[in-house]
Amino acid sequence: MSDIRLDLYRTMTEIRLFEKRAYDLFLQNLVKGTSHLSLGQEAIAAGFAVAMRPEDYTFATYRGHAHTLARGASMTAVMAELLGRSNGLMAGRGGSMHLTDVEHGMMGSYAIVGAHLPIATGAAWSAQYRMSGQVVVCFFGDGATNIGAFHEALNLAAVWRLPVVFVCENNLYMEYTPIANVTAVDRPAADRAAAYGMDAISIDGNDADVVYITARTALDRARGGGGPSLIETVTYRHGGHSRADPGKYRPQSEVDEWLERDPLPVYRARLEADGVLPDVLDAIDARTRAAVERATEEAKAGPLPGEELLLTDVWADGGSSWRN
Repeated sequence: MSDIRLDLYRTMTEIRLFEKRAYDLFLQNLVKGTSHLSLGQEAIAAGFAVAMRPEDYTFATYRGHAHTLARGASMTAVMAELLGRSNGLMAGRGGSMHLTDVEHGMMGSYAIVGAHLPIATGAAWSAQYRMSGQVVVCFFGDGATNIGAFHEALNLAAVWRLPVVFVCENNLYMEYTPIANVTAVDRPAADRAAAYGMDAISIDGNDADVVYITARTALDRARGGGGPSLIETVTYRHGGHSRADPGKYRPQSEVDEWLERDPLPVYRARLEADGVLPDVLDAIDARTRAAVERATEEAKAGPLPGEELLLTDVWADGGSSWRN
């Protein structure tokens, strides 16, 4: 498991340093529109991505930078997409909230809360029908558990025993509202699992080892025909809901408590305690910092999208000329 644990550390480090740079670029007005960062939540994306196979599918929310990077997407292409450049993942037309990289199994980030759960269920049905052995992992926030699409997707997935793992990233707040204030049960996802014949699984989403082991179990179960799982990962975002949100509605004592549970330094300390040399981890840090610098410069150097891209990927034939 030592190589796997180094992969977990490397993936979390890449996400952390990338997201910090994305925040810096936002403050420089280079990231157009808003962005939703996963600072503090990296262990979830890392744990699942390391456990998944290359052919598996990921569906994510608008807080999707972490999942896109974790599945192996080009750091330059993701950064360029945030900057609205033509060398971005979607040629600069999707931006932060719509990251997609089908080549790496990243089947989209979805801006509408809960909208992607039925789509992920459909993808799982496709995998089952084709007998491809693929598993779908669908990430969503705690706020989506009160959306009708959540219940519809879980019910159908359970009835058809689809190869899908639903993962609630419960960071305790649905935008600016504490999820506990508007939900009848203590655990918004896990406490509803029984209604669909699933086990109630709630884990520490800041512990990369726990996330990885839980992910492996659920993925193996789905791949073996055991049907869907619902996993609630309890975590905390370090900043506000989006870059325009200072997050002042959260008690400072709560923020401080969760900062003590920051998944990255906690995991590094655990690796060192288990015998991993600091020089090994320092080398990972250095390589990642260099990669972020390179991605930043390459993204900035990318041209802005031209008019020739304006109407591509709009109609089935790739353009509008046949309509005019």
